[in-house]
Amino acid sequence: MGIMGLALPWETKIPSVAQQERRVEPFREQIAASERGAEANRTEDAALADGCRSGDLHAYERLYSLHGARMKNLARNILGSSTDAEDAVQETFLKVQRSVASFRGQSSFVTWTFRILVNTCYDARRSRLRKREVSAEEEQQHEDAAPRPEPRAAVTHPSLRLALERAVAKLTRHQRDVFLLYEVEGFRHAEISEMLEITETASKNTLFQAKKTLRQMLEPPRARDAAGAR
Repeated sequence: MGIMGLALPWETKIPSVAQQERRVEPFREQIAASERGAEANRTEDAALADGCRSGDLHAYERLYSLHGARMKNLARNILGSSTDAEDAVQETFLKVQRSVASFRGQSSFVTWTFRILVNTCYDARRSRLRKREVSAEEEQQHEDAAPRPEPRAAVTHPSLRLALERAVAKLTRHQRDVFLLYEVEGFRHAEISEMLEITETASKNTLFQAKKTLRQMLEPPRARDAAGAR
């Protein structure tokens, strides 16, 4: 990145006090609009919680219409499969229906729902890992001495998106989950801490480490060599 955007033309003058005062009003309007939006979200969240508690199917339909796509996207990123993601979201709604009476409002209802989703994905991932281990043991017991074909070489120049997806897949579980929740799904650290049952500081530190690791993995080889030579 260059610094051209920071250079001011010589004709530019420092705005007068009167001009600065006039600019304050739009800023105040933005703050007011943001506060109204936050209040509307809290009202919507409380209505969803009350409706689901009372067994109102329309409340569950509303929850799905507002957040279903986002839930599926997060589950797909964690599990790596659209089919598994669909199953995880369905299982999450069943768990919400069964345990909604235990919701006490310490967090938002939506955050609580996403926490159930994340835990459901963790369970599915552990179950899938156990099945792979059993399958690997069975394969080891029955494999013959015939040599296996060599794996195909990786694509030499993958697209940036594929490179990023592969790099994210190499992160630790906690780094990957915090990165996805914050950077992809747009949750705040306070919400992530509730979903993953960690502190906000731990969430921020994990995100920092995840970004650092991704930069190292995505950095061109020459740049890494140059940095190591210093």
